Amino acid sequence: MRNKVTKAIFPVAGLGTRFLPATKSVPKEIMTLVDRPLVQYAIDEARAAGIREFIFVTSRGKGALEDYFDHAPQLEQELRKAEKTELLEILKSTNMDSGEIAYIRQHKALGLGHAVWCARRLVGNEPFAVMLPDDVIAAEKPCLQQMVEAYEETGGNMVAAMEVPADMAEKYGILDVQEDNGNLVEVKGMVEKPKKGTAPSNLAVIGRYILTPQILKNLNKMKSGAGGEIQLTDAIAQEIGGNDGVYGLRFGGQRFDCGSKAGFLQATVAFGLARDDLKDDLRRYIHEIVALDKAAE
Repeated sequence: MRNKVTKAIFPVAGLGTRFLPATKSVPKEIMTLVDRPLVQYAIDEARAAGIREFIFVTSRGKGALEDYFDHAPQLEQELRKAEKTELLEILKSTNMDSGEIAYIRQHKALGLGHAVWCARRLVGNEPFAVMLPDDVIAAEKPCLQQMVEAYEETGGNMVAAMEVPADMAEKYGILDVQEDNGNLVEVKGMVEKPKKGTAPSNLAVIGRYILTPQILKNLNKMKSGAGGEIQLTDAIAQEIGGNDGVYGLRFGGQRFDCGSKAGFLQATVAFGLARDDLKDDLRRYIHEIVALDKAAE
């Protein structure tokens, strides 16, 4: 029987410079998408997949992120007094119990692989997930839950994958596919940010991973890769052809790159339109501005 995946690493040490000046004082991960911080979407997805231990790799200036998951007794008391039961339940759902969450500092920005390696002592000798909160995925069944279910069949290492336009491949880690079984592919190679025209496929890795403890041993070698950073992709690629193997899962759902302003705005519209309490007003507004644009032409 395979070990269950119950631990997840959330690398959140980045400075969020693309969102300055907002990120001068607010960590990007707690910027709100409609009315929930980006990181809350990732936490909810992880919980749905059976994750019970949450490991955040942070850096200086992320105190507000840590505070977000703490209890807020005064606010809870005011909501209770005002009998705002629904809001109280929403607030309680964001709390993390003592021992459920841990914070590790990444003192130098040496890449995603290094950020994951920083959490090695808390992971131990167990399979673990890695989730990048910048990638927000709208799906009927949460993406990580889809991956956990596939992992229970395959074992090994698994990455979430989606098809991207050929001219965008250079922005991603790209899979070289050994065998394509529809949603699940067996991987024979991985290339981080290939030069234009050299990508082995258009199947890109996005910010969800299930990994074996061997990946952490590979990261111990600390070899820099693309961009002079320690790449997680390189550590995973070392397992191709080994006992564990590497698989890609074409997940069901829509991914939004909330690390970019355009992606964040697109996600805001999509998630707003999915809300019963917002969709009518939002749809009406969108129709109005589209009509104005057409009239201006």
